[in-house]
Amino acid sequence: YLYFSARKKKIKMSDIYESAATTLGLVNSPCLTKVELRVACRGISDRDALSKPDPCVVLKMQSHGQWFEVDRTEVIRSSISPVFSKVFTVDYYFEEVQRLRFELHDISSNHNGLKEADFLGSMECTLGQIVSQRKLSKALLKQGNTSGKSSITVTAEELSGNHDYVELAFSAKKLDDKDFFSKSDPFLEIFRVNDDGTGSLVHRTETIMNNLNPVWKSFKVSLNTLCSGDQERELKCTVWDWDSNGKHDFIGEYQTTFKEMKAAMEGKQIQWECINPKYQVKKKNYRNSGVVMLTQCKIIKMHSFLDYIMGGCQIQFTVAIDFTASNGDPRNSCSLHYIHPYQPNEYLKALVAVGEICQDYDSDKMFPAFGFGAQIPPDFKVSHDFAVNFDEDNPECAGIQGVVEAYQNCLPKIQLYGPTNIAPIIQKVANSASEEMHTKEAMEYFILLILTDGVITDMADTREAIVHASHLPMSVIIVGVGNADFSDMQMLDGDDGILRSPKGEPVLRDIVQFVPFRNFKHASPAALAKSVLAEVPNQVVDYYNNKGIKPKCLSDFESSRAFSP
Repeated sequence: YLYFSARKKKIKMSDIYESAATTLGLVNSPCLTKVELRVACRGISDRDALSKPDPCVVLKMQSHGQWFEVDRTEVIRSSISPVFSKVFTVDYYFEEVQRLRFELHDISSNHNGLKEADFLGSMECTLGQIVSQRKLSKALLKQGNTSGKSSITVTAEELSGNHDYVELAFSAKKLDDKDFFSKSDPFLEIFRVNDDGTGSLVHRTETIMNNLNPVWKSFKVSLNTLCSGDQERELKCTVWDWDSNGKHDFIGEYQTTFKEMKAAMEGKQIQWECINPKYQVKKKNYRNSGVVMLTQCKIIKMHSFLDYIMGGCQIQFTVAIDFTASNGDPRNSCSLHYIHPYQPNEYLKALVAVGEICQDYDSDKMFPAFGFGAQIPPDFKVSHDFAVNFDEDNPECAGIQGVVEAYQNCLPKIQLYGPTNIAPIIQKVANSASEEMHTKEAMEYFILLILTDGVITDMADTREAIVHASHLPMSVIIVGVGNADFSDMQMLDGDDGILRSPKGEPVLRDIVQFVPFRNFKHASPAALAKSVLAEVPNQVVDYYNNKGIKPKCLSDFESSRAFSP
């Protein structure tokens, strides 16, 4: 646990989270992905010397401070190093701390319930720790947290949610003419046929006016959208003659599957007769209402957030804290920087909430911490990017706990001042991200958390710095602390319109998340973290996919994730 000390009293950081658990369900984010966990144990000690144990692993998840059973493995008879075939499937959320507990029980052969079972040990961790290491091995702890010789290994694999896209292009020839004074104006609609028989529109092409031999533009669609990842799912395609009154005339239709379309990738000519069932019945010599050709079919590989994390990409977490005079004198209980003996201030709450999640994805757990807007020793000049531990050569603190301690230690030594300039700190992290960019590998992605109590003074420079940073492997999270008017800050969060530099250059991608802490005052730190971190996985994926950078060491399961017939 993190401890934070003030006036010689210690409070557990876990106390901050007591309220967190009760409101974990506050913001329901869509499930980013599903993860499969495989479990094996080694060196289980015998219950009695006469027989080997019959092990079974129970997976529990923490919710509202309680442990609930999610699932359990099969029982393997007489085994001291079982490899379980049962696979646990769990929903994965980057922006939450998902606490897991694996309990090993010895199930006596005549009874499959846990009542009769001997508890052989347990291991607790977070889902983030498992996915960032891909394979996590730890000792099993017995009652009283003593570790024996037995250990458990949990391996994570992303469930084959196929993230790939396909690029398709169609043309047609000799379509039926539906217009009296001119030729048909054809467009094509592709529907995916769902399990319940209903259709979902996948794509509608543009209309080509006055042309019975149209060539439609190519388009990209995800394989999930096209066929729900099932190559043999039926696709229903309809060609219409566009009419300005919205009553389009039916030309014809055909059925196909993605499996059939894929043959075009081997150079085969794929085409379908476009059939009008009414004409088929009525007209004796009816052949078709035209022919539709597939002129392009190309699979575009898209990697997921977990592909990059499991490939060894580290999240480098940096924090920057506002030490301007508007925060109020830290010795005064009204100050936003006041160190209260019993409860952490908003700066600490926000720092711990976001940092606790990011730390699972950073193997060395060393976090650079900077301050801005203060006069600092020895000469008390104003600095906008000083190391909170006053070690400019190594501003890193050991763990989130180290950041908390450095913050508390530096408060009495500095003079709060101003103005509120954040461009220097964005540029500082951008310099590190820029070095990483030149490696052209997915090794480090930077997250800068800026905690500030007021509207920034250097808006033009900040906009310039953000536009520059949008080309780099980094994201910026700004948490507004206190009750200032933060309306200017919203413009940095490009959700409602595109942020531009003073020269008019737009951001390449939206990398800034801004939230006022007061929106979460009565919620939990967990809810704050969910809000600011929910966008990060997409920002990571967008950056690397746009740059065409593949995950570092593609995991062994990558081959099985590609479409296999």
